[in-house]
Amino acid sequence: MIAVVAGATRGTGRGIAVALGAAGATVYCTGRSTRERRSEMNRPETIEETADLVTAAGGTGIAVQTDHLDPGQVAALAGRVRSEQGRLDVLVNDVWGGDHLWEWDTPVWKHDMDKGFRLLRLAVDTHIITSRHLLPLLIEHEGGLVVEVTDGTWSHNETHYRENVYYDLAKVAVNRLGFAWSKELRPYGGTGLAITPGFLRSEAMLENFGVTEDNWREAKLDPEHARAWMVSETPAYVGRGVAAIAADPDRRRWSGRSVESGDVAEAYGLTDVDGSRPQVWRYIREVLEAGGEAAPQSYR
Repeated sequence: MIAVVAGATRGTGRGIAVALGAAGATVYCTGRSTRERRSEMNRPETIEETADLVTAAGGTGIAVQTDHLDPGQVAALAGRVRSEQGRLDVLVNDVWGGDHLWEWDTPVWKHDMDKGFRLLRLAVDTHIITSRHLLPLLIEHEGGLVVEVTDGTWSHNETHYRENVYYDLAKVAVNRLGFAWSKELRPYGGTGLAITPGFLRSEAMLENFGVTEDNWREAKLDPEHARAWMVSETPAYVGRGVAAIAADPDRRRWSGRSVESGDVAEAYGLTDVDGSRPQVWRYIREVLEAGGEAAPQSYR
């Protein structure tokens, strides 16, 4: 299996890349942050670290510094994959990089407009540019898979306003891209879908709450978010789901769908690294929003 994970530097992208590596894939791990230079997010994680983790998991990790807003760099990436592998089986669009650009619960007339448009470019334009240059290689062999990574399923985002207009548009748009690719890939036997992790214990999230993966339950949050945090998941959880879809001969049953990591885990009998099966979106619907009292542990 030959895969490109666009936005593999950290978080969900890294989790997916490593899970594909564990399945034996050759994974091109792309992003802007390298050991020599950080992106504007100024985080310490690098694509080289991700590539090393892919190789350690049993695959072949290849780090390629790529700014996915630059069509020339993405075209060069596509040319390299074609030259070195001659095919592409899986494309994961997980480029984001907008954490420092958006403001919680801020109306459009108060939100910095330049930051908002930069967020949209990073979250949406990058995915389209990447697909434009890599899908021609993917469709040369029947059965290709494109996975769009977002926050919230289509049904959730349809009825929930996501923090501000820029973030809301970004996450709805990426869900729609998963649907769009399902239509464009259908004549070539391909599959396109969108997937969302739950409450993710990413590197940045753990750091923000002053905990590590070893003591994450000790994080201090407000009461409502503390309950959801107890149903949180590692990036490996959604990663295992994407790897399972990629290995499934009947993967086209997912095409056009917008799914939760918990849905996929349930379908394939997967668990997170601690053996649990978190269902945070279900917990939000059935307990937090419905005013229920069920314990978070019952949704793990």
